[in-house]
Amino acid sequence: MKRLFVLLGSLLMVSGCLNAPVQKSGGLGSVTVHDTNATAVMAAAQSVFAARGYTFAGSDFPDAVSFDKPAGAFGNAMWGSYGDPQTIRVKLHMRPVPGTDDMRLSTQVFTVGNAGVSGFDQERPLIGLWNAEFGPMLKEIARRAGD
Repeated sequence: MKRLFVLLGSLLMVSGCLNAPVQKSGGLGSVTVHDTNATAVMAAAQSVFAARGYTFAGSDFPDAVSFDKPAGAFGNAMWGSYGDPQTIRVKLHMRPVPGTDDMRLSTQVFTVGNAGVSGFDQERPLIGLWNAEFGPMLKEIARRAGD
């Protein structure tokens, strides 16, 4: 009986996610920027991330941009090994909302070994609440880029 409730709950949750309008989708911590474009979002993102110690790590303009920051002692202990310092990489995804001048921003967070070593980057996605940690930064980007 318990499995039936879990299955039913899962189905309801998935069907609710599939029915969510585009401007309200994007996952934990995501935001919608009104009346903007990818160039304005990119400029605001570079400023906001740089103020928090992140460096530009690459771009797939106009869809995404990445920023890196050394992981620190906790990150190195959690995901690294001796002599393998870790980097936190945040990919900012920018998706236009169809029929509007709005952009939906969301993040994807990774821990990276050998960051910046050509051909040897080892990205491991961090799931769950890690993406929501960047909600306040996304709100600041939204404020600067259009809202």
